[in-house]
Amino acid sequence: MAGEPEITVKNLDMGYGDFVVMRDLNFTVNRGDIFIIMGGSGCGKSTLLKILIGLKKPSSGKVLYGDTSFWEIDSSEREQMMSRFGILYQYGALWTSMTLEENIALPLQYYTQLNPGEIQEIVSLKLSLVGLAGFKDFYPSEISGGMMKRAALARAMALDPEILFFDEPSSGLDPISARLLDDLILELSASLGTTIIVVTHDLASIFGIGNNSIFLDVELKTMSASGDPKRLLAESGDPTVRRFLTRGEEGRREEK
Repeated sequence: MAGEPEITVKNLDMGYGDFVVMRDLNFTVNRGDIFIIMGGSGCGKSTLLKILIGLKKPSSGKVLYGDTSFWEIDSSEREQMMSRFGILYQYGALWTSMTLEENIALPLQYYTQLNPGEIQEIVSLKLSLVGLAGFKDFYPSEISGGMMKRAALARAMALDPEILFFDEPSSGLDPISARLLDDLILELSASLGTTIIVVTHDLASIFGIGNNSIFLDVELKTMSASGDPKRLLAESGDPTVRRFLTRGEEGRREEK
């Protein structure tokens, strides 16, 4: 049900050896949120994403999916939970030697007992959802960067995940392609009710799609703001948060 906690992070510290990246993170992602993890370079956005998807263990603290403590269950249970996740990596991470159809079919072949005909049907459906009907036989090198991101999204959606994770989805895209991808994310959220976590520093995406967020402060080494990004822009008194959310405004004013 929308509005119920999907992910709860409690007293989370993260780092590499003795080096502390972030400490004392506490936040909740509600079911159906488009949740933005934002902050400047080096603040730990990608490290936090790795912890949420099971690629890196936190230094301390808890990540709860519903009532289940993700890092306190055994590895087989955790892998089972991870099958509920869909992940769109920063550069798509498509296999260049495979067609789009083969790329999207891969998780279905690995995680399900579906026959080839059923897999082909699902692949066609996912490609249609991201606007790539008719491109199943194309290789990644034969399509544009924006189309590659959409194909990677189709693969992330192959197993009908409950939660989608995006790592810098607009990275490397021109403004028009980035906007089209944002529109697609909004459509998926509205039509499927999927909870979506987005790591990004792109202001157009932050304000265009996010309804909840956290800001990671690289100087303080903790989160210094949370909530709807548009509300943070209007109400936050934190100068670091305001500088981040108003980047480029000075230049735009000078041009007028």
